[in-house]
Amino acid sequence: MNLKNLSFRAIYSVNGQEFIADSLKNKHFEIIINAKGNCLYASIHPLTAVSFKLFQIKINYAYAENEKVFVNGYQSWTDSFEYSYGDSMSELTPLTEFCIKKTPLKYVGFSKSGDSLFQEYPRRANIFYGWSYGYIRTGNNVKIIGSLDERSGYTIVAFDMNQGCIKIGKELEGVVFEKEASLFSLAFIEGEYNAAFDEYFKRMGVSCSETKRRTGYTTWYNYYGRVNEQVVRRDLDSIKKLDVPFDCFQIDDGYQSEIGDWLCVNSKKFPSGMKSIADDIHSGGMIAGLWLAPFAATGKSKLFREHKDWFIKGKNGRPYKTGHNWGGFYSLDIYNESARNYLKNVFDTVLNDWGFDLVKLDFLYGACVLPMHNKSRGEIMCDAMDLLRECCGDKLIIGCGVPMMPAFGKVDYCRIGSDISLKWQQRKDVIREEVSTPHAVANSIFRRHLDGRAWKNDPDVFLLRDQNNKMTFAQRKLLAKINSMFGNLLFISDNVSEYSTEQLEVLKDTFKQKNLDIISAQFIKTDVIQIIYSENNISSELCFNIRTGAIL
Repeated sequence: MNLKNLSFRAIYSVNGQEFIADSLKNKHFEIIINAKGNCLYASIHPLTAVSFKLFQIKINYAYAENEKVFVNGYQSWTDSFEYSYGDSMSELTPLTEFCIKKTPLKYVGFSKSGDSLFQEYPRRANIFYGWSYGYIRTGNNVKIIGSLDERSGYTIVAFDMNQGCIKIGKELEGVVFEKEASLFSLAFIEGEYNAAFDEYFKRMGVSCSETKRRTGYTTWYNYYGRVNEQVVRRDLDSIKKLDVPFDCFQIDDGYQSEIGDWLCVNSKKFPSGMKSIADDIHSGGMIAGLWLAPFAATGKSKLFREHKDWFIKGKNGRPYKTGHNWGGFYSLDIYNESARNYLKNVFDTVLNDWGFDLVKLDFLYGACVLPMHNKSRGEIMCDAMDLLRECCGDKLIIGCGVPMMPAFGKVDYCRIGSDISLKWQQRKDVIREEVSTPHAVANSIFRRHLDGRAWKNDPDVFLLRDQNNKMTFAQRKLLAKINSMFGNLLFISDNVSEYSTEQLEVLKDTFKQKNLDIISAQFIKTDVIQIIYSENNISSELCFNIRTGAIL
């Protein structure tokens, strides 16, 4: 890749007037670009206050016919695939997009989990974009183009096979540059798939903090918000009696009185309180996990009603809805000192007073939906993850609903795909972060390079039960196998006392640690994924239809 053949384009504003620049130096600023080894660095020297609508460098690249490109979706749930020449990225249909943008009262916050409010989708085939990093693959060799730090703003990596180029941009909305600042640091790494990603994470200085593969249980995918102490103790007792190595039991959404009021336990559903539950989990030799959406609160919550000034505000100065779940929710401004102290108290109570060992932290993207305080979305998310790690100390964190790179090395486990559905097939014409078993499976496969480097991958749960489940048993076994092959956090949400002998054997096999080596994993034709691998030194192949969940 010839890094000397660069071009530059910017759209920027000075004193409310818009300008276009195609040179690195003008009367308003100078961009200094330095190449060192296979890395590229850029900084800005502003001569006046300047803000950017577009900041992009372009590198000419002649794509070979057999090359694939991978683009990393914005956050945990966003679909992230490899593409070939002739493909198009999935996107919202015009009708869905109209509903989101033109009918805010009904769909308020619906699209804020993704990037659609600040990044345009490609409208043609052969144009693919992603966040922070991406790669071009030929056989088992990859060329990684990746940011080394997102604190200056999110990096957009776009592959344009029509124009024969790679475009690398920065998302800088809301930032006014008045003094010298770093804009990007990029690595260009080429080599065998695993070796190249080892080198990339070495260059970032990021390593996986947790080495243990964990098996466990979570309440969500059976009871959802209807969870209560009775079903928790019943399922916990069933697991304790089972001769299967569970080492984590996690209580998900539903224990709290309202979203945001994490320390106000619903006494009707959990009359014994959360410390009693954590103690009971520990008595079974398992670590205790608890779900929170730490930045989120609904309008009904005591937190929001009493402390509206702690929350992110829109241009009108009023609290801004950052998501559509629970009828719409707001997010704490992490730079508000009172909000920070509140969060520290929540985690101190959950982890030290109640005795939980692990927290699953969800809907984290809400912290950076809007740029604020002259900080980009990327810088805000990096600061938010620093705050969460500070609050949790050495306790375990599962990240979820979080933009990827700011969480690298800050969480111990992380969801790398969407929530699964209770059926295999997915709905059409919805947002890229929608609940979808096919997308969850595909992300487990194509984000496998994050496992053991950024964190341990959480592929979401697999379900073996017959009740409250619309997947065939063959589909359930396939999902379990994919999770076991590509994940290191293997959770179920089943009452194991209802398992048949066959279901119990599948559970044991899924949880079993295997000597696994993924040789290749790719689409070999539309909707068909082929995985070539070695398991316990035996060469194997798995081929299945991602859309239907049928093994071929």
